[in-house]
Amino acid sequence: MPRSIEDSTEARLDAFVSNTGHDGNLNYGLLNQQLQGLIDNETDAIANLANASALLWQELPKINWVGFYLLKQEQLVLGPFQGKPACSRITLGEGVCGTAAVMGRTIVVADVHQFPGHIACDLASKSEIVVPLWRNGQLLGLLDIDSPVIDRFDYLDQQGLEGLMQILLARLD
Repeated sequence: MPRSIEDSTEARLDAFVSNTGHDGNLNYGLLNQQLQGLIDNETDAIANLANASALLWQELPKINWVGFYLLKQEQLVLGPFQGKPACSRITLGEGVCGTAAVMGRTIVVADVHQFPGHIACDLASKSEIVVPLWRNGQLLGLLDIDSPVIDRFDYLDQQGLEGLMQILLARLD
C-alpha cells in the first residue's frame, strides 16, 4: 500500500479513537455522537449529567475538573462531577460560575487568578470555561470545566461545549 494512503487511513483512525482532529483540536462532532449514544435511552437527569461529566473527563485533554452546578433555590448546588472535591454551593454572582449564571452566557477565563472574586476550589486550576444550561428562558444550571493550563479554552471549545449542552438539555426533564 502506498505510504500516503496508509498515513491517511492511520490519521482517520487516530481521529476516531482519540477524538482529536489533524490539528490536535478536539473532534466535537464525534463527542456529540458519543454523548447522544450515552443518553439516548436514559430519562433520568442525574444519570445523564453523570455520564456527560464522565465523558468530558475522559475525552478533554488538559483538564483537572469537570462537572455541573444546578440552580436550586437561587443558589448553584454541586451536581455530578469528575475531579477533586468542590464547593458545594455557589451564590449567584460570585466566582466564574455565579457570574456566568447572572450574565446568562458562556464565560471563558484565560487566567482565573486574574478574575475578580474567583473561588479557588483547587489551587492547581489556572483557566476555566463555564457554559450555562438554559431551557425556555430558565437557567437550569451550568457546566464548569477547569484546567491546570493557562489559556486552555478557546472559541472552538466554547462552540463545541455549547453544542454538547444542547444535546444534553434534550434529556434533562
